[in-house]
Amino acid sequence: MMQLTETYNQKNSLFNAMNRFIGAVNNMDQTIMVPSLLRDVPLDEDRELSSMKSDEEEGDMYSYYQLLKSIRSDMEWGVRCASADERRKEGMKITRMNSTASIASTASAASSSANSFDEEDEEEEEDLAKQFQYHLTGLQDVLSKLTQQAVCLTKRYKQEIGIGGWGQ
Repeated sequence: MMQLTETYNQKNSLFNAMNRFIGAVNNMDQTIMVPSLLRDVPLDEDRELSSMKSDEEEGDMYSYYQLLKSIRSDMEWGVRCASADERRKEGMKITRMNSTASIASTASAASSSANSFDEEDEEEEEDLAKQFQYHLTGLQDVLSKLTQQAVCLTKRYKQEIGIGGWGQ
């Protein structure tokens, strides 16, 4: 019984969701030999892909192909900043924010009693756990939708080049 529970939990882990997405994008990338054929092919013809896009998003299959590859790259290698100057500026902002927060927390800690500090600490830990669960669930949902997009895009490419029945 315990092994069944572990298997279910492992199946729904963030790590597995990431692997499924990366695998789907790798398959898409290996299948799509001529990405330029995706240019100007509207998403509207594919109900699954068009239902996943927002009202403001417009584009063709090629832009989705590039987006999915970019997201995979960001997951594998980390999110990139545009330049060293931007990283330095961002680091300076964070340092300023941390020092301001540190001064404010030191002043508030000195004025509060030990009991209220412990209660705030527990509330903050509980809040962090709730935030983590919320974002983890959201990330898994997004990864699931992106995986579905990669699979749909791969199928659609096969249909466009006339091999729709192969390897489905």
